Amino acid sequence: MNSSTLEVTKLLDKLYNLRGSDSVILKEMEVLQSEAEDTRERTTEEKKTLQDKIASLESDSKELDGQGKKLSQVLSAIKKSDYDVVIEKLNINFDPEKLARELEEELPKKLDEVATEIKDSQEKLVKVEEEMNSAITTIEELGIRKDAAVSNQEKLNEYFDLALKGNINITRDSITTLLEQFGFSDEEKREAAKILMFPEDALYAYDEKLRNSEKKSISDVIKEAKEQEEILEPPVVEIKKEEVKEKPVAVVEEKKEKKLDKEDLMDLFQEIGLDYLDYTTSDLEEILKNYNEKVIRRNVGIFKDNNLSLDVFVDNISLLYDKELEAKVDRLMRIGKSALDIYLNPNVLIKYDYKNLDKAIILLQNSGLDPKKVPLMAY
Repeated sequence: MNSSTLEVTKLLDKLYNLRGSDSVILKEMEVLQSEAEDTRERTTEEKKTLQDKIASLESDSKELDGQGKKLSQVLSAIKKSDYDVVIEKLNINFDPEKLARELEEELPKKLDEVATEIKDSQEKLVKVEEEMNSAITTIEELGIRKDAAVSNQEKLNEYFDLALKGNINITRDSITTLLEQFGFSDEEKREAAKILMFPEDALYAYDEKLRNSEKKSISDVIKEAKEQEEILEPPVVEIKKEEVKEKPVAVVEEKKEKKLDKEDLMDLFQEIGLDYLDYTTSDLEEILKNYNEKVIRRNVGIFKDNNLSLDVFVDNISLLYDKELEAKVDRLMRIGKSALDIYLNPNVLIKYDYKNLDKAIILLQNSGLDPKKVPLMAY
């Protein structure tokens, strides 16, 4: 497939994505709206909690001040000498003058503490209300933007329906003006207008192929799309070369593997930091069956180097002896995925070999999606 045809296909992938319910524009708005609604719900609760706290503190301050003044008046009217006998005979520790002094010293401090707490809570309340109002504004704006996006999508589908029927009578300016709303570049707008105005050049074939592909599985679509692009994959070639070079060693290792038993595996696990007791007998037999010490050490090292728990291997045994694990992790990190994200979604490492993982990433890119922003669980 030449570069011109490939660029047209990529552009059509992007256009058809914008036509459907999985439009990146609509999906992005859904994410933003969900985040804004979560913020509104959280800040609404925080606002109520702070308001209740402030009201309680103000009530406490008022009571504390009022009762303190009353107690001060009572104590100032009491003379200890009037009660010397009863205090002495009953051995009562009562000194109204001392209590009055303590009250005079401590009451203002406590009132200041409560006042400071009220002030801090009021400042937090202001920030929470600002965050809540911002979320509400965002929700309202997204509602307006979504209505406009849906309207633009309907217009785009109308243009495509007319083009596919060979009956489009829309001007080039009308098409480019609409596409501008989707953020297309000038070059993309010109090419897209050409595709719609002359559907026999590319649109008919693309639409027919798409309808046929809908009957296939996702994996079949990825395989077919990437094979047509005839993309070379140097990392895979490199891995194959390494395997070829290591064939003599592999033969030796295979002979050694016949002599390996669980005790040998226990020694290796202890050396590299794995807990032998975490694995069942069938797990250990599976590892021995696919044993390659170099690969196991390297794969464990990947997670150690990124300060991640080695527990990932307990529920995902195949990762221990996966010869392509390093290449797959590297591929995901090169598109912006973090080591922690990969650790939390090990299924993607098991689901794909390197070749098909690379194809899945390229397919997302060709569809106008940013693989970094697509959750790994959706791969």
